[in-house]
Amino acid sequence: MKDLTIRTMSGFIIVLLTIAVTIKGGTTLLYFVAVLSILGLREFYNAIEGIDIEPIKSIGYIGCIGLLFNSMEYRWASFKLLFFYMLTMLLIELLLKKDIALIDIFITLFGILYIPFLMQHIIYLDGNIYIWLIFITAWGTDTFAYIFGTLFGRKKLCPKLSPNKTIEGSLGGVFGAILLTFGFAKYFNLFPLWRLILLAIIGGVIAQLGDLTASRIKRITGIKDFGFIMPGHGGVLDRFDSILFTAPLVYYYIKHFLL
Repeated sequence: MKDLTIRTMSGFIIVLLTIAVTIKGGTTLLYFVAVLSILGLREFYNAIEGIDIEPIKSIGYIGCIGLLFNSMEYRWASFKLLFFYMLTMLLIELLLKKDIALIDIFITLFGILYIPFLMQHIIYLDGNIYIWLIFITAWGTDTFAYIFGTLFGRKKLCPKLSPNKTIEGSLGGVFGAILLTFGFAKYFNLFPLWRLILLAIIGGVIAQLGDLTASRIKRITGIKDFGFIMPGHGGVLDRFDSILFTAPLVYYYIKHFLL
């Protein structure tokens, strides 16, 4: 009971903070996403180090910061300069450490693509009413999947990957995304409704793929949680794993089918 209370309170604070920052927008949202990305990247690299792979963290952090600030069109964070920064750091690392393996470089770049690259799509929708669908589809799916899975869960979804997830919970998660998106669209009078419902269905599936991807990484690295910065939830990646996938989905869907 105590753990559930801590988890609920922590989750409530995270949601309130995200809402406040999203409403504020601008550089506040940029810094918020940057902090989440750096912490998430750190958690990812630390997890990978547990299986004897050594990502080049300096390159990862430079790439993370540059990628995010490039989305706000800062001159010092242009792609050309970003490439130059990363190449310079790589050369320095190669000079100082002669035992860098190809897998180390690959994982370093994968971390940049997996976390800040996907997360930056939140910034692209800054000031747009549709930015809320990123969080509605992700957290709505997570919440309803948990409720339906607890109440009706019988058949395992991916027992080897995530033994607690069920097919009933998965379907409930998609239903939750549809329900919340429908309510959101009705309240703000957004149309066409059928396209938003379609986004909710796809988003509900994609959000769970984000969750399962994080579970797969944790299974490979032999950890339970990515961190402990969020009581009852674990680390940044434990809480924002589904948002990593819904952010680009919502952005490109809105860009090509609704705007």
